[in-house]
Amino acid sequence: MSSELRLKKLRGSGGFVMAQVSDDQQRKGNLGGPDLFLAPIGRLDQEKISKYYCNTCEKDYEGSPKIEYESPNEEVAQNLILLERGQYMCTTCGSTIAEYREFQKQNQQADVGLAKPISPSSDQPVISTESTVQPKTQPEIQTFSSQSDPQGSFSSIVGMSVYSSDAKRVGVAKQVGVNSSHQVVLIVTKNDGSDETIEWGKIKKIGEIIL
Repeated sequence: MSSELRLKKLRGSGGFVMAQVSDDQQRKGNLGGPDLFLAPIGRLDQEKISKYYCNTCEKDYEGSPKIEYESPNEEVAQNLILLERGQYMCTTCGSTIAEYREFQKQNQQADVGLAKPISPSSDQPVISTESTVQPKTQPEIQTFSSQSDPQGSFSSIVGMSVYSSDAKRVGVAKQVGVNSSHQVVLIVTKNDGSDETIEWGKIKKIGEIIL
């Protein structure tokens, strides 16, 4: 296994960073499509980040964004501990570039149990659906622009990991739109790189972890 570091673009919901990452970190950040994502990798050494781009500022910056994190060691589900949560923030405007969560099973041989109740929040990085995503054929999808979503409640979930009710990773949230039946849908880039849609009503909750 190669330990060589390579310069890669790592995407977040509010921009991206250019960082030197190992092969193992690349595997973590690869969710099946052509892009690499920062959230599954977690906290990087700031000296490994050469520059970043902030969507809010619409500007590149040299060096690393600010990284804020905490270690709650909180049990979020049976046999699952939230070890660390943090965010990459623009040093100029303070906007979030990306968020991450690091979990650990208390008993590696046992399954994860029911999740602890949490309050839904649009700025958390994991989305759960009621069932495994089924392919849907939607001839027309209209995506939201900033004018139709002035509060940014939809755009903030772009790049979040999407999980099914049995805790299997489905893919990554790509965008929110309206299909030909005028229903709000979530467009998901699956692990194999293909896109599928989920009716918004089938999304159970947006939070730190939903099982």
